[in-house]
Amino acid sequence: MTVNSLEALDRLHWVHPVANWAGHEKRGVTIMKSAKGAFITDSEGHELIDGFAGLWCVNVGYGHESIVEAAAAQMRELPYATGYFSFGSEPTIRLAAKLAELTPGDLNHIYFSLGGSDAIDGALRLIQFYYNVTGRPTKKAILSLERGYHGSSSTGAGVTALPAFHANFDFPAHVRHYVAAPYAYRNPTGSDDASVIAASVASLRAKVAELGADNVAAFFCEPVVGSGGVIVPPKGWLKAMADTAAELDILFLADEVITGFGRTGPMFACEAEGVVPDLMTMAKGLTSGYAPLGALAIGEKVYRGIADNAPEGGPVGHGQTYSGHPVSAAVALEVLRLYDEGGILANGQRVGAYFEKKLATLADHPLVGEVRARGLLAGIELVADKTTREKLPRSVKLADHLFARGYANGVIFRAFADDIIGLAPPLCCSESEIDLIVSRLRQTLDDMLVLPEVRDALVTAKAA
Repeated sequence: MTVNSLEALDRLHWVHPVANWAGHEKRGVTIMKSAKGAFITDSEGHELIDGFAGLWCVNVGYGHESIVEAAAAQMRELPYATGYFSFGSEPTIRLAAKLAELTPGDLNHIYFSLGGSDAIDGALRLIQFYYNVTGRPTKKAILSLERGYHGSSSTGAGVTALPAFHANFDFPAHVRHYVAAPYAYRNPTGSDDASVIAASVASLRAKVAELGADNVAAFFCEPVVGSGGVIVPPKGWLKAMADTAAELDILFLADEVITGFGRTGPMFACEAEGVVPDLMTMAKGLTSGYAPLGALAIGEKVYRGIADNAPEGGPVGHGQTYSGHPVSAAVALEVLRLYDEGGILANGQRVGAYFEKKLATLADHPLVGEVRARGLLAGIELVADKTTREKLPRSVKLADHLFARGYANGVIFRAFADDIIGLAPPLCCSESEIDLIVSRLRQTLDDMLVLPEVRDALVTAKAA
């Protein structure tokens, strides 16, 4: 089938996620054809270095034959086994045990989903169940961070604090509330670590006081805010928020869908501060995108609260047909082996430190307001004026220009609508591949300065 015929079929039939439907019909699809390591090639033969690891997920890189073989072997032996009716399969049982071993503290019980959104959905449903059966039915409110992202399910989208996931969907519901993000670059009370941590803690305390502790169920947070602009908190912030949640008698959920599996350095970002959440969500790097899979790790308090207090003989009514799919589990087991025995995690830690230093060299660019990174997860905030931190006018449509020029220059990154570049290179990258990402990114930023509307915005900002 020709590329043109595929483009036509796409316009007619595929409803793409998080897209402007009419806009996509006009633009058409970009078809990706093949990939190896950190590089991906489209249907026109254009090769790009993937500075975003697919969608924050292809941590081990593309083209690992051992993962393909693990999936094929499992398909030949047992392509499907339900988890209902107390059935199971060997790879899923082994994966649950492995994740219990890897996750912090007493997160020893694993519910499998198909991805991050439904892991969050499962957490929200089970938290509600937990409080109902343990005699605290008024604890319904869920707190999360401003700019936080926790999926787009009908429950999770309300915990997500991004306007695009609320507009015209009748979100957020009255039980969804937000507290201040650790956004040092735009923190009105000061950008030093202590001020940023204090602002978030005070915001959490104030919101619980406003709603009443008896009405608040849990606080959800990403250890590094991802889709909200890669906001990297100061060290000590995560522990301070976890400790505050415990003091206020609300559950603490760490959303490690993006930050898990070496993305920020350790296997899980919580490890860096010795934080043991009550619940933890995972996906993305769990299979490195080779197969759909997510997971919810549940600590002893919540697990026993449900197990010991649920109506006797009745089911906990939450489940999915493909929960614990044996092929996805087999893929995940091989990916986890590659992190350890294959040296991917150690390489990511070494190259992550190099990436942070190399990316910092972009701070001198006229458009760059701030570079923030932790390991192989980074954001670059672009501004019209470095002193006032004024943004470029929305009419410039900088994100559209950035993505188009980046693609032409052979590098893929996330261009957020508020002029923040998101980066998440595969953990398999070499230092020379990091150099390539940064050099192509600098060329892309230089290309922006040639655009008349960008030049005009810079001149206007400086004259103000």
